[in-house]
This record gives sequence, C-alpha cells and structure tokens, in this order.
Amino acid sequence: MKIAVISDSHYDASSIKLVKKYLSDVDVLIHCGDGAEDTKLLEKDFNGEVYAVRGNCDISNKYPNERILDFVGTKIFVTHGHMYNVKSEYNSIFYKGKEVEADIVLFGHSHRAMVSNLENMTLMNPGSIALPFGGAKKTMGFIELTEGKMPNIYLIELA
Repeated sequence: MKIAVISDSHYDASSIKLVKKYLSDVDVLIHCGDGAEDTKLLEKDFNGEVYAVRGNCDISNKYPNERILDFVGTKIFVTHGHMYNVKSEYNSIFYKGKEVEADIVLFGHSHRAMVSNLENMTLMNPGSIALPFGGAKKTMGFIELTEGKMPNIYLIELA
C-alpha cells in the first residue's frame, strides 16, 4: 500500500495540478490541512481513498482537527500541527502520538519538510506543496506499507 501525504496547499491550483502527476500508483492520499478543501480537486482524478484534517487557515468545518487511521496494522495520527506548537518544538506532538499509540504522526503547519524517528514512532511533516518555508522546494511525503515490514517513509521535491 502506498500513501501520499501533502499539506499546506493553501488553495493554490497550480500546486494541486503539480501533485496529481505523483498519484498514479498511490492508494491513499492524506492532506494535513490548510487547503483541506483542495482534496475535492484531487479526488476528481484519483481512485483511492482521501482523508483530510482542518488547518488553522481552513474555514470549513467539514474536516476534523485530528484523525487516527489504520492501514495494514499501522496506526497513523493526522493533525495540522497548529494545536501542538510545531513551529517551535516537536515535544507536544510527539507526546500526543505516544498517547494515541501511533506508529506514524503526520502534520503540517510549519511548511518545513521533515521526517524523524523517535522511540519507534515516525514524525513526518511533508512540507508545503504551495508555500515552502524559507525558499525551500515544494515537497510531499510518501509512506509505503507492507504487512510485517517496517514502513518506508520518505519525502520528495516536486518538479
């Protein structure tokens, strides 16, 4: 199973168009907020499952602030990150991940792409597909899950 993870699209149509070319072999798409409504544009040409959470810039109440997903026995906690102060530190979101017994924690908000492994849990911020921090490249993340194996979790730069 392959999961694509995006965040902080901020309703930028050109960034959504850019992401579409990376979804051909993806089973699930997760949007970590701030542009959650952009998933409607992605769903049109995508045959997999789509999940989103609400970010601090999303006005729609259609999406939850947090969600827990389970794929192939891997528990994934998804939030935007603004409620966990991720622009300054990762302690709060790490402990929330431990509290819900997540294997993977996905978040956005800071527009800074990162993957970090701490105490058998992976934290991933896929960065922003529209407005990357400090002139960095636009990025997105992927999670490849195979039952009985460690997840393969990585980031790519969008071109």
